Amino acid sequence: MLNIYNSLSNQKEKFIPIFENKINMYVCGMTVYDYCHLGHARVMVAFDVVYRYLKLSGYDVTYVRNITDIDDKIIQRANENGEEFTALTERFINAMHEDERALGVQKPSLEPKATENIDAILDMITQLIETGYAYRGKIINDASDVYYDVSKFEEYGKLSGRNPDDLRAGERIAVNTDKDDPLDFVLWKAAKEDEPYWDSPWGKGRPGWHIECSAMSTQMLGNHFDIHGGGHDLQFPHHENEIAQSEACTGEKFANYWMHNGFIRIDEEKMSKSLGNFFTIREVLKDYKAEVVRYFMLTSHYRSPLNYSTEQLDAANAALDRLYIAIRGLSLNVKDAVGGSEFEQRFTEAMDDDFNTPEAIAVLFDLSKEINRQNKKGNNKEAVGLGNILLKLVAPLGLLEGDVESWFKGESSADGLDNKAIDDLVQQRIDAKSNKDWAKADEIRDQLQANGISLEDNGAETIWRRD
Repeated sequence: MLNIYNSLSNQKEKFIPIFENKINMYVCGMTVYDYCHLGHARVMVAFDVVYRYLKLSGYDVTYVRNITDIDDKIIQRANENGEEFTALTERFINAMHEDERALGVQKPSLEPKATENIDAILDMITQLIETGYAYRGKIINDASDVYYDVSKFEEYGKLSGRNPDDLRAGERIAVNTDKDDPLDFVLWKAAKEDEPYWDSPWGKGRPGWHIECSAMSTQMLGNHFDIHGGGHDLQFPHHENEIAQSEACTGEKFANYWMHNGFIRIDEEKMSKSLGNFFTIREVLKDYKAEVVRYFMLTSHYRSPLNYSTEQLDAANAALDRLYIAIRGLSLNVKDAVGGSEFEQRFTEAMDDDFNTPEAIAVLFDLSKEINRQNKKGNNKEAVGLGNILLKLVAPLGLLEGDVESWFKGESSADGLDNKAIDDLVQQRIDAKSNKDWAKADEIRDQLQANGISLEDNGAETIWRRD
């Protein structure tokens, strides 16, 4: 039975979907004004694993992950570049999709953009005004901001555990005196000169950030759905505000389970653009295989902080080597995997315990050791059977999906020693050994090692890999 840590109750809870065998899940996506960094990668990978595991567990899953394609940062960056904001966002949406594909992240079921859901946003704001949960600010040139009145929502703070009175006590005197309360937040922003805008009952303007997700999630999944997720930094105020405005508007509970992934840390400090200590996905992929980065993301529980370092990535690369070595040379077909093994039971127990990927990965290594043991004993049939189980279990983690030989051989090296040339040299060495020309065999081995190629002799067969 699947148990999920619910940020709303601060405890693990037995997962019971609203509709039998049907799950609706919404995850806050990226604001597209720059390349995605490792923090974004963790959100992508963490909820991709959740999505994969739920589907492989037999659920019909609708996974919605939005795109924020209009906000202050987008407008500022577009103005700095001297381009239309739509050109900027389209470029970085395409880049985001490239990063996702590299990391093996599956497409969500739906990927709504804020700019494509303005009508739903306007409808929700209108409803909030009519029911007294929102109000207009100062009207200038027939346009005004619209604010949510936090004091009207009695349960404000129930997700983050923050007391509104304590929050107010910590507030300085607001510069923006247009709000009735320093905790009130903007639903609609009146457009400034030369800013993009949409027509509304409150004049020309654009949506605030929080209302976008409430409108898109309820539009795509209904007023009440199963899982809402995102980074831990979104718990307050973004997700708190989503609950307030959504439940005030619909009169229904917003989401049953709230999931938040932990931060990426650099030298034990939170990675963020404001601190200037972040790495884009593209920067990291110049030095490491995408599967190594994905594996690294899964070595820590999704709710825990994850410390980034080259040592950690090197360790991830070595760990994946061990898994690929276990299945190298085996003729596998995941469809032939036998169910109900001890390894599958342990793996399922780990994943059912709030998607505990570190424990699940430990099971994979126990399984790989047994494959190696059977291989050494010459029990090919047993090794193949266990290899099929390994491929079945690893599927929700999105690992071992590449060609085994490509993992070890990779691409041609910069000095021009391509894969064919290496194959030819390996064969020459085999021939030299067959002719007992040990000096030539050693010379070829040294030549390959000097080019970063390791050899492994397995009887009459020799396999190679790039270091």
